[in-house]
Amino acid sequence: MKPTFADQKRKTVETAEFTEDGRYKRKVRSFVLRTGRLSEFQKNMMNEHWGKLGLDYQTTPFDFVSIYGNTNPVILEIGFGMGKSLVDMAYANPDKNYLGIEVHTPGVGACIAYAVEKGVKNLRVICHDATEILRDSIADNTLGGLQLFFPDPWHKAKHHKRRIVQPHFVDQVVKKLDENGFIHMATDWENYAEQMLEVLSANPHLANTSAQGDYIPRPSFRPLTKFEARGQRLGHGVWDLFFTKK
Repeated sequence: MKPTFADQKRKTVETAEFTEDGRYKRKVRSFVLRTGRLSEFQKNMMNEHWGKLGLDYQTTPFDFVSIYGNTNPVILEIGFGMGKSLVDMAYANPDKNYLGIEVHTPGVGACIAYAVEKGVKNLRVICHDATEILRDSIADNTLGGLQLFFPDPWHKAKHHKRRIVQPHFVDQVVKKLDENGFIHMATDWENYAEQMLEVLSANPHLANTSAQGDYIPRPSFRPLTKFEARGQRLGHGVWDLFFTKK
């Protein structure tokens, strides 16, 4: 049987390695997105609605005005998981456009399904490596903001270099932000929060919105995930950081 579009998306995805100063170096590890994880429902949602809600990697910048049909700010979220909070934000903010990147096809399928259920029109999703999308597919000064919520903490010290929040990554994001664009990050790992704060604070083109120069209370516009609510019940901390482009 000929593979469907969703099947073709289920390919080997590689993770990036960075040098000590956070520069993109090379791909070091591959992992296979196993077939059993993508349900028939998720597969069908991808196959049926990718034309309206999906975007593919390209070597030239996206034309956001053409894609969304308006000039509203575009908010990029990297690693949206199953996509519920991203769809909820898009639904609650029709005056903004949302662009989500996720490499796990079950999450992409679930996100598309929920977007269809909610009737969301101001959302597009990408199933590709975020580093390459930032580098090739997004023009400078075109993003209204970046959201990075609960990224993989790579909690062992020897794996910290695999964390996405590195100086070079932030430099790249800042170039893509338009005037007064924002970077909003959240994590439940205090050590990672400290690294995020250090890296963001070191960038000369960013300003911390925290009055204390560190973290902000969880803003009401960031939906509370099931994962986060469970953590709160168990007494786990969550750290939000919100910086704006100078």
